[in-house]
Amino acid sequence: QVQLVESGGGLVQAGGSLRLSCGASGRIFSAYAMGWFRQAPGKEREFVAAISWGGGVTPYADSVKGRFTISRDIAKITVYLEMNNLKPEDTASYFCALKTHVGSMRENYEHWGQGTQVTVSS
Repeated sequence: QVQLVESGGGLVQAGGSLRLSCGASGRIFSAYAMGWFRQAPGKEREFVAAISWGGGVTPYADSVKGRFTISRDIAKITVYLEMNNLKPEDTASYFCALKTHVGSMRENYEHWGQGTQVTVSS
C-alpha cells in the first residue's frame, strides 16, 4: 500500500502564505507525477497543480497560476505546495495525490492523502 500524509495547512489572512507538504511511503515502485487538489464545501474537487517525477512538467490551474509553486524532493518522496498571496476563495481541504500511470497530470490519480485544511480569512 501507498500512504500519503499532508501537513502545513492552517488559518491565514488574505495576502498571506502557507507551505503544504506531502510525504509518500509504502510500496512505491514508480511514480509518474504527484499533484495537489482541493475541495471547498459544497463544491467538487478540483485540480490545483502537479509535478512530473522528472520535475520538468508543472501544470497549474489558472486560478492559482503565478501565486502557487509546486516542487518535489525525490529522495524524500515529498511534494510541496508554496502558496502565496492567498485569497478567501482558496479556502478548501487540500489533498495530495500520486499517479503511477502515464496520462494527463490533471486527473486519474491512484493514491490520495487524507487532506489538510486551508482557511483564508478576509
